[in-house]
Parts: sequence; C-alpha cells; structure tokens
Amino acid sequence: MTATTAVPAVVSDALQDAHAITAAPVDGRAPVLATEAALDQPSAQVARAELLATAHGVYEASINGSAATESVFNPGWTVYESRLQVQRYDVTEQVRSGERSVQLSVLLGRGWWNGDFGFREADANYGETNALLAALEITFEDGAVQRIVTDESWTATASTITSATIYQGQHEDRRLEPGAPSPVQITEIDRNTLIEQTSPLIRRYEALRPEKIWTSPSGKTLLDFGQNLVGWLRFTVTGPAGSEITLRHAEVLENEELGTRPLRTAKATDRVVLAGDPAGETFEPTLTFHGFRYAEVTGWPGELTADDVEAVVVHSAIERTGWFESSHAGVNQLISNSIWSQRGNFLAVPTDCPQRDERLGWTGDIAAYAATAAYQFDVNDFLHNWLLDVRAETELPPLSFVPFVVPDILKLRKNGSDPFADGEEPKEVPTAIWGDAAVWVAEALWNAYGDLDRLRAHYPGMVLHLESVERALSPSGLWDQGFQFGDWLDPDAPPEAAADAKADKSVVATACLIRSARFAAETARLIGETEGAERWQTLADRTLAAFTAEYVGEDGIIRSDCATVYALAISFDLLEPAVREKSAARLAEVVREAEYKVSTGFAGTPFVTWALSETGHVEDAYRLLLEEGCPSWLYPVSMGATTIWERWDSMLPDGSINPGEMTSFNHYALGAVADWVYQVVLGIRAAEPGYRRIRIQPTPGPGIDWAKGAYDSASGRIEVSWTTADGGFALEITVPDGVETEVVLPGGETRTVTGGHHTF
Repeated sequence: MTATTAVPAVVSDALQDAHAITAAPVDGRAPVLATEAALDQPSAQVARAELLATAHGVYEASINGSAATESVFNPGWTVYESRLQVQRYDVTEQVRSGERSVQLSVLLGRGWWNGDFGFREADANYGETNALLAALEITFEDGAVQRIVTDESWTATASTITSATIYQGQHEDRRLEPGAPSPVQITEIDRNTLIEQTSPLIRRYEALRPEKIWTSPSGKTLLDFGQNLVGWLRFTVTGPAGSEITLRHAEVLENEELGTRPLRTAKATDRVVLAGDPAGETFEPTLTFHGFRYAEVTGWPGELTADDVEAVVVHSAIERTGWFESSHAGVNQLISNSIWSQRGNFLAVPTDCPQRDERLGWTGDIAAYAATAAYQFDVNDFLHNWLLDVRAETELPPLSFVPFVVPDILKLRKNGSDPFADGEEPKEVPTAIWGDAAVWVAEALWNAYGDLDRLRAHYPGMVLHLESVERALSPSGLWDQGFQFGDWLDPDAPPEAAADAKADKSVVATACLIRSARFAAETARLIGETEGAERWQTLADRTLAAFTAEYVGEDGIIRSDCATVYALAISFDLLEPAVREKSAARLAEVVREAEYKVSTGFAGTPFVTWALSETGHVEDAYRLLLEEGCPSWLYPVSMGATTIWERWDSMLPDGSINPGEMTSFNHYALGAVADWVYQVVLGIRAAEPGYRRIRIQPTPGPGIDWAKGAYDSASGRIEVSWTTADGGFALEITVPDGVETEVVLPGGETRTVTGGHHTF
C-alpha cells in the first residue's frame, strides 16, 4: 500500500468522527490523554466493545483502569508517510467492568516517531508532535452503537515519566504529581496513511531471572541473565521516598565491567526515583527497549537478590516453527544463537541490532538471512508487511531505488549529514544485496509459504529495484559503477573499513543482479505478467553473458579468486557445467588454504557451505562449519556467545572488544549458515513452494554423528531424525498426511512416500 491507496472503509468509518489530539509535555514529561463518558445503557447490556487506535509515537491505552492490550510499542514502525497501522482490541470485559460510565486513559510516548533516531548523531524524526487517534466503539445487546472518540473534550495530565526514548532509556520520578488536567490540542494525522494492522503486534514473551549477581572491581552491582536478549528489567521494590535506582545495560563485559563502548551514543539507561510507597512500587520501562545480557544496578535499597528483578523478553509476535539438535554441542549453540538473534531483532521491523544508536531495518541483513528466518519462525505476516514498506519507501520522492534501511528514517536526519558520504559525494544509490532484499526476501517467503497473492503484491517492489539497477549499469551491461557495500564484513577487512573485502564488488553486484532478475522473471510468469517475464529473463541472460565474458576464465578462475565469488557463481547457477566443476574445485582449495577459517562476509556467508556441499565437497563444508578458530561460526560460541555477532571477531581472543566503531553482539546476518544446517545437515527442504511437495535429503558429514529436528511448514509438521551409529545410516521421518515426499538417501537412492511415519 502507498499514500495513494484509499483508506480502508472499515477504518475510515470507525474513526470518521475522531480528531487526532496531542498535548505539550510538561517539563518533558510524557502526557496521559484521558476522557470519561457516560454509557448510553448499563454496562451489563454491552454485547461488544472494540478500541481502534493509532498514533504518531507509541501509546498504551487503559479502559476503566485495565490495559486495553498486552501488546506494547503500538502502532509499531512502518513507513509513516504512507502506511500508519490502526490497531483493534476487544475491550468488552474492560468496558463491562464499569457501572454507567467508561474511562479511557492513554499514555503517549515518542517511540520511533520522534525518538532522535539514527547513528552519527542523525537525530532523525518524522515530526516534533506526538498524536493519538482513537475510537471506542460499543455495541449493546439491542444493536445500538455508541462511539467515544478522540476530540477536544479530552484532557491531558503529566505522567511521572520525565523522559523516554528507545536509545537513551526511560526515566521516572514517582514523587511527581500529575497536576490539574489541561485541554488537549487538535492536530493532524493524514487519514490517507491509515491502514489495517498488517504486522504482528509486539509482546512480552518470557522473563529471566539473573543467574549471577556480584560486585565488579569498581564496586558496581552487576547482574548476568545468562542470555543476550532484548527487552527491559522489571521489579517491585520498597524504599524511602527519593531513593534513585539506576539500571545500565550491556551485551558483554570488558575488564570485568559493563562493556558499553559498542553502544556508541545510546545510553541504554533506565532510572526511577521512588515515591516511598510502603506497599512497594513496580517499575517496568515499556517506552524503551535494550539489547543486553548484563545489567548494572545502583541505588538499590538493601541487598539485591535474584528474586527481586527479572529481564522481560520482548519481540514481535512470531511463532517458533523450526527446531534442530545434533551430536555437536557447538552447532546446537550456534542454532540457539541464531534463534535468539532473530527474536531480538524482529521487533516491529527486521533490524540490524537491538542495542546501540541504530536499530534500523537494514535491507542487506535481512536479504542474507530471510531463508533462515522463515525456517525458525513464522515470519509470513512480519516480512510481508516489511516488503510493503520497502515498496512504499522506494516510491516516495526523491528515491527511485531501495534505500539502505526501511523505514528510511535516515533521510530525515538533521543538517542533511549523509552517514555514507565520502567527503561531499553522497553514496545513496542502488546497491546489490541491500537493494536485492526487495527480491530475495520475497523469494524466501514464496519458498516457505507458497502464497501467490502475496508474491503478486511483492512483484511491483521487485520491478522498482530492477529498474533502478538497469539505470545504474555501465554500457558493458555490468553492474560495475556506483557505491557498493560488497562482501561487507569480510573478516580480512580492517576494523575501520568493513567494505574493504577481497571479493571484487562488481563481480558480487553483477552476480546478485542475475539472481534477482531470474526470480523476477519467474514471479512474472507465475502471476501472468508475460511481458515482465520476458523483460527480466532477457536482462538476466544478457547480464550473465557479460558476467561470463568479463569475470570467468575457462579454467574456472573468477575475478578476485576468493571464496565469496565462487560461492555466488555456483549457488546462483552462473557457470557452465565444465567451468562449474573447476570453480568448485578452486573454492574447495581456497577453503583449505584458509585452514577452514571463514573468509566471507555478508555476500558469501549464506552460500559458501551450499556451494561446497552441492558440488561434492561435503567434508570441506562440514569442516568449515565446525572450525572453532577465529574467524569461524563456532569461535563466538567458544567465547560464550548466546547470539550471533556482527563481526566474526566482535570480541577478540583476549576478551577485549573489537576496536572498530561498529561492533554488535546481536546481529543475525552471519548466522545465515543456519539455513544450510536445516536443509542439508538435517535435510528438510521444500520440493515445491509452501512445502506442497517435500524433499528429505540429509547429508551427513564428519563431526556430526546424529541430528534431529522439526519444521512446522505451511503444509504441516515435518520431523526428521538420523544417525550414523556403527558406521551405517538410519533415518526416521514423519511428514504431513497427503503430502508427497521425496526422500534422497546419502548414497543417492531416492524413494517417494506420501504422509505418515517412515524409517529408512
């Protein structure tokens, strides 16, 4: 949907009489907007009550003193200029709890709307004013309808929250009084931007108690929750009025203290000043979130114990669909790290990281990770909504290409400072992998869920991307000009120059274009766009010819002769059979020369094990996966990681933090190898989109003696368990009833079964 899309009638009707309202913060305190109205009939006669609401900012609504919803950070984060989601909550019980009146109270926070977002002090905001638009629709048993809407009759008071932003944290002073109610102000929310809720709501999922509490060398009280997570701390405490409790958060320790340097300008600090209530005071800072494993607590009245505080885990409502376990404890932890990184970064949008002054919807990260994401969790709605945002953002002027982040709040940065500029030259142009997210994420969803209507909705975004790339090609037909991130975070690149990879950027970009054009052509064929199918297939064929002529030698050597370029060429099927065999042999040689240390970045990492195993180099793929020296997938595991790191060496072997400015310990992109683990090691694959047909093809290798796992696919639950005990091979599978399943055994024998439990 875009700004030109008509407002859904059901949204428009319900909110037709509502006015967007706002209130100026008093001394910076978050406002509480409220109204009280008499019910037209006794509350016992209420058949149904529904609250519709949205905001510029984030809001928390209560009715008759009870929360309207368990979700948080509503309305989420979308391309607000085009798509502002309206939430619906069944609040029948809350309305019935009153007598002959209903009280609505809404806390309004800054959220993503004007939370000073962006790195390098971008301080990007959509607007200076927060606003609420809401309607409570009450239907009585006789069919009569009463609506209570936001308008000039509402009032505003100041909350005890003195400041709250996502980067800096939430501060409260419980001693403050709300003051006399003041009139609200009428403001504007563009009705043309309103859409029904399309993304999953954001919820609390679980709470963890600290595994360890101790005193640091500097005398600070530190807590270790045993897991790097995203959310906040929650506690109930009794203390004297004026007692100030401060909470600081970090993902790692350095020199036995909180390692906060990777947070950059994000303070990630919550603070509460107690009112002195003898019954105790509960603190839960729901207008911010932090990425952390460790917390520092100061000012706690008395002795702090593990029973006093808990870490609340928060993310969008995506349900777990994939499981894996094997004989290798390190690989099991790697998969757990991938799961937790996805949970923490799937909060409103697929973010790069959840802790520092960033937390943006980087397109390159999810382009690399989408296939893994769609196995681990049901991300159909979540990523569908995000792809609609990709299209909407690309259509907004002055852009004509997929931006680096979606939503693209960086375009609103103060002073126009371009964080990607090289001197005065801006770098905001179409880029491979990052721009290809418009295609690759849609491809991952199509393979996982097989939803043709949604694929059709994603096709215009693919077209916008490919048209932007066509304009960027050189006369040779290669994508060899303009800015490229390339094989970002190649482990051989210096800490301060993440784009300085071994792989030639033009080879990477041109290869990615071929893959994207081919899938766009396939999509066009599937949805009946004959001209589009021909157009994009022609682009793919023409680009492949140029790629082959310029970059590929008859001896199989590809320009820049490194793992990434071979991985892409093989995985994207860019090579003739004879050349492919030579390139595959060279890839295996390159991997061995590196002593099975990882040598790929964002571009190559999702594909290098695939390229090895699919060309007969299974042992090399396994050895690459199981290597523990730095850089490798298991090096962070050996260092105690519980999420995927941004850099292969985010923490150095001596326990110090990587000196680069950009260092995160929760960044899922390099965990994209998990897709290979699920499909090749475990062996669960889609033979047709949406698992309408299934292929079970486990590929054992040295270092893993057994594996088992499951996937709740769009066609039903798939379970696989295999072992190589006693030198043999045994396989058990359970597949959905009525679904044809092709079983490919390690020796190459193929059998076909339909539904049920089978052993081989």
